[in-house]
This record gives sequence, C-alpha cells and structure tokens, in this order.
Amino acid sequence: MKNPLRSLLKASRLVRKGPVSAALAMQRVLLSAITKPRRGKSGVAPEKRRPVPKTPATLRPEPGSFIDGQFKNAHGRLAYKLYTPRGSSRRKLPLLVMLHGCTQSAADFALGTGMNALADEFGVLYPQQSATANLGRCWNWHRPGDQKRGGGEPALIAGLTRQILVMSKANPARVYIAGISAGGAAAAIIASAYPDLYAAAGVHSGVARGDITTLHAAVAAMRTGIGADAGGTVARPPPTIVFHGDHDNVVHPANAAGFLRLLRRSGANAVTGSPRTGRSAGGRNFTRTTTTGSAGRVLLEDWVVHGSGHA
Repeated sequence: MKNPLRSLLKASRLVRKGPVSAALAMQRVLLSAITKPRRGKSGVAPEKRRPVPKTPATLRPEPGSFIDGQFKNAHGRLAYKLYTPRGSSRRKLPLLVMLHGCTQSAADFALGTGMNALADEFGVLYPQQSATANLGRCWNWHRPGDQKRGGGEPALIAGLTRQILVMSKANPARVYIAGISAGGAAAAIIASAYPDLYAAAGVHSGVARGDITTLHAAVAAMRTGIGADAGGTVARPPPTIVFHGDHDNVVHPANAAGFLRLLRRSGANAVTGSPRTGRSAGGRNFTRTTTTGSAGRVLLEDWVVHGSGHA
C-alpha cells in the first residue's frame, strides 16, 4: 500500500491549483492509495490495461505552434496549416477556418493576412487547395458539385473542420469560416451548407452565394455583379461580415450588395440601418452598413473600403 500521508499531501496541492477538476484528481489519488487490486478466482491480480496511445489526429498541438497536416475523406484530400493559440491548453477556444484566394497557398495566406499575430484568442485553420483540384489553386465555388452539403469541397472542408475541432479541443459553438476572393465565395457557400457547424462567415472581395453553376456565369458575376440577382427563395444565410474595396477591378464591387439581396430572398425580416462613414487607424476611409433582424441580432455587416482594390 502507498504511503497515505504522501498521497494526501499530493491531493491537497492539486486542490489548491483548481476547483472541480482538482477535486476529482484528489479523489483519484486517495482511492489509489487505499484500494487493493481486484483478484480473480485464481487469486492472481488481473493484468493492467495498457493505455491507448494518442495519434496525430487526437493529439492537441502545443500552444503557439504552427503545424502542417494532411486530411483525407471520401470527398478528397487537403493539405492544411494550423495555428494553435498561446495560453492555457485547457481552454475551449474558438476556431477560425481561413480560405485563401487563387494562386495562393495556406502559408501565403497566413503571412499575407498576419492572422496568426492576432490569433491568440482563437485557433486558425488554413485549408490549402491542391493544383490537382484546380490548376490555379482556386476553390471551385462555381461548380454545382461544390455548392451543396454532403459533397465536394463543402463536405471536404467540413470534415477537416470537425477533425481539427476534436484535435484542438476547440469550442464547437464558436467555429467561423472566412475567405478572400474565390475563398470568400467558397466560405459563404460552406457556411450556408453547414449552419450546424459554422456560426458565422466572413467574405473579403467575394461573390455572394447565388445561382451560379458555370464558369461563364462566375466570370460574368465577377465582372458586373449580376450573379446574385436571380429570383426565388433561398435558405437563410448565416450571420455574415463583408469587406469589399470600391476600386476592385477583379471582383466587381457591386457583388457586395448581393449579400443583402440574398438575405432578403431568404424571407428574413431584416432592417438595414443608415450607412456610417469613418476612417481607420491605418488611414483607410470606409462606409459600414449593418442589417439586423427583428430581435436586434446582426445578420449582415457590409464594409466598403474606399480606395482599396482586390485584396
């Protein structure tokens, strides 16, 4: 039998470190000190169970680490990078999924946005499109097979998100998805396809989810913003924040208005407030318009960044 005095001292130190979890730990320490091992009919103590080793899919990365990984499911394969915030490894922090633009990699996007420097309140996952899936590394947001729940890129990214949720021990109620350009259009589609997984979406210089099903229609929408003008009722979009430069010559600034049209097509009882202008600390002039629901919840924030191009 173990020395009960040593066990008690060890347990009391655990209690001083934390409340409930430490109390449970204290109980385990004391029980281990006084409980005799069970013996079978033969009088021989049964063999102890060996602990199941943790795998890379379940082992939480060290705080402050920026790792590379690979994910595969029935819908394809993705490389990714994952930033795990500094601080307590016990906290269930939010998770932000960031989708890069065409020709970019996950590393490019992380460096260009500087998101990791701001990310010590949440983890950041950067999926990376493969050149096999798209030669320009664009997310295929214009293809019907990549626009719905249960298939294509939405199912692939949702599957990766769920795996990282488990591995990072993140907060499942606070998962967000954002992207730029093709990544922004894909983020809007994926957030709408999986409202049970993503709490909100962010779109920078992107096209609103609409009735675009061909490359020709996608190019037309990027040039003129006409892609989100189709009629018919759609599912309620998730809460969305939109940024668009009014000098964008790659994705026409008119596309920003498509997100409000899409919200109204969903039948939402939405009220749009008066635009507010301002100037950022970095010297950018902007106009911000907020649309709220009947309960006062923000459904859409639209930021026009004056003088800004594509990116």
